[in-house]
Amino acid sequence: MPDSTTGSPGRPKRILLRSPKDPFEIVPPTTTFGRNLIGMNSGNLLFLQAVWKILGADGVDLAPDRFKTDPRAADEINERYDAYVIPLANAFRLSYESTLVEMTKLIKRLRIPVVILGVGAQSNLKYEFGNLKRIEPAVRAFVSAVLDHGPGIGVRGELTQSYLHGLGFRDVEVIGCPSMFMNGEDLRVEKPLAHLGTDARVSMSITPTVKAMGSIVTSHVQRYPNLTYVAQDLETLGKLLWGESSRTRNLADPIPIHLSHQLFRENHVRFYVEPWPWIADMGKQDFAFGTRIHGNIAAILGGTPAFVFAHDSRTLELVRYFGIPHRRMWEVPPDIDAADLYDEADYGELNRGHAARFATFRAYLGLHGLTDAFADGQAARAFDERVARTAFPPAVDMTSGMADRRSLRAAAFRARSSPPIRGARKAVMQKLAGLTSRQGR
Repeated sequence: MPDSTTGSPGRPKRILLRSPKDPFEIVPPTTTFGRNLIGMNSGNLLFLQAVWKILGADGVDLAPDRFKTDPRAADEINERYDAYVIPLANAFRLSYESTLVEMTKLIKRLRIPVVILGVGAQSNLKYEFGNLKRIEPAVRAFVSAVLDHGPGIGVRGELTQSYLHGLGFRDVEVIGCPSMFMNGEDLRVEKPLAHLGTDARVSMSITPTVKAMGSIVTSHVQRYPNLTYVAQDLETLGKLLWGESSRTRNLADPIPIHLSHQLFRENHVRFYVEPWPWIADMGKQDFAFGTRIHGNIAAILGGTPAFVFAHDSRTLELVRYFGIPHRRMWEVPPDIDAADLYDEADYGELNRGHAARFATFRAYLGLHGLTDAFADGQAARAFDERVARTAFPPAVDMTSGMADRRSLRAAAFRARSSPPIRGARKAVMQKLAGLTSRQGR
């Protein structure tokens, strides 16, 4: 393998990175929604753009693959790039099988190193693998192809390592998630408040399918007037921008999935289409908690204490590896109070072990011939300075899409009330139908 020392002859200079876009390619939230640049979940932005910063060492040219997995592009990739780096999340899951198959076809045709950063298996809190039986052939083929192009595969935690060991693979290393290494070995979380009062600025993250969060949401909306819900799913972004269909917008649910929910009505919902404003805003909060792993990591990167409700294996293996305060979802009573979570949270393990975990991650990069932007510190600082100079879109909230929603409703009224003029009514209704269908994805 090439030497990982900065400036050594064999180090990859041109890296293709699995990513929807360059971090400094600024697009409006409507484009992010329309092109699904978050991969269905804005949490992906944290680890994807962390990798841009981490690998952006002096002399390295990074290019996004724009989430295109086309085996026919192999010859061009072989010619243009020295390595293909693929950050992943819970890719070993049923709904990702077709993508794994296509990625495997592409990797098999590549002649350059392939580096996987933090792939994970999707299972339950008991770490049972039965649900993954159906996709075993796809997982085996993918991992085999990766190991044919490098000395090992980096996984998120001990569950995924155990799963791959069970499939007969041994060159499997736990490296965590790149998002936690966004600032290299510099990470520390402290609790500045003696106790969390009801006037505290509290941020909550929610996975809409985790229905046990319903009563927790309701009690915290009543108890904490400065509560903010940071949503991460594409559907909620669509609702903030375009509104909701008349069939669903008045439905009631304790989980904030409809615009009739108090959190929407009082404009306490935020959605970030870039990670940097997200991290900055989370740094102004007093506490964060909830089921979204990257929602809580955004808080941690901003220096804010956070507490995770681990509801599946992918969240549990990460919080255990990084020492993030957590409870398994079944250990969270319906009447839990954020103040009690704040008192319970201990960041000793997270703080003490971070440098060693970063050293493991850095050694894994070196094993694959990659260096990092923290090797001399200059590249990482230059990246941060560029972030500070860049005007990223602020959080999307209920006021962000107001003009679009008014325009859309007015167009719909005119289209329904006026005689059609050479297809104009049909065009407006088709646009409305298209927006409605995209909301449901």
